[in-house]
Amino acid sequence: MWNGDALDLDAYLAHLGHEGDRTPSLATLRALHRAHVLSMRWENVEAVLRKYRPLDLDSVQAKMVGTARGGTCFEHVTLYAAVLERLGFSFFVVQGRVRMGSTRIRPETHAMVIVELEGRRWLSDIGFGASPLEPIELADATDSDDGVWAYRLRRQEVSPGETGWALHQPAAPREGIETSDDGWMVRHTFTLHRQYPVDLQVANHYGASSPHSAFSDRLYLQRLHPDRLHSLDNRLLTTVRPGVPGPPESRELVAAEVPEVLAEVFGVELSAQDMELLLAKLV
Repeated sequence: MWNGDALDLDAYLAHLGHEGDRTPSLATLRALHRAHVLSMRWENVEAVLRKYRPLDLDSVQAKMVGTARGGTCFEHVTLYAAVLERLGFSFFVVQGRVRMGSTRIRPETHAMVIVELEGRRWLSDIGFGASPLEPIELADATDSDDGVWAYRLRRQEVSPGETGWALHQPAAPREGIETSDDGWMVRHTFTLHRQYPVDLQVANHYGASSPHSAFSDRLYLQRLHPDRLHSLDNRLLTTVRPGVPGPPESRELVAAEVPEVLAEVFGVELSAQDMELLLAKLV
């Protein structure tokens, strides 16, 4: 289903620095999840430059494992699902609606993995960019705290008349964002309707090419560390440090700074041709 037999598993695990157990256990899942989130970047350069993003496994692993590049959630999940399949995990893929505190109904443009182990289900959300560092058990009223980042998973109404799951994160009140009385907002919602590679192809095409997509023409990168999150929104570089009072660190880059920031901060290196095309869009 997910082409695990075509995966270069050794290269992927070496890229992650994973030298541990390969048995399909919860310990292995936790180790792979954390290593993937901290090693694989979120970036949409292909969409910005070409309005096209190949999603076949050969292209995805050549880009994300073979070079200093990242990808969107669809690329992350395509690669990660092949890994889980190759290792013998039981899992399925779902898609969800990114909310980030919005009350509007948005399209299902975020892919995630649900892993089944010993009668329990785990949300392994490795492709958000600012992803949780650990899988979260799919059980109502689950609170997750890895020591730095905190989340809540709740079963609730996710669209009119439909019950599903919502992942919440702490958020400061601000205009246009819906938060709870105790300072939490919905990051994204999802149901357990199973998705397949062909479904990801459809959503991936929309995300890369539609003028209505938030990421088809706007450069965006994220890199997560255990104690901070870097993001680049066109030329606005922001660093969030949880627990540090005050607003995040942010500054507007000049275009000439972008190549160094991509390499040094995000670990993303583009060809000279692609960098020239990108800088022309950022002026």
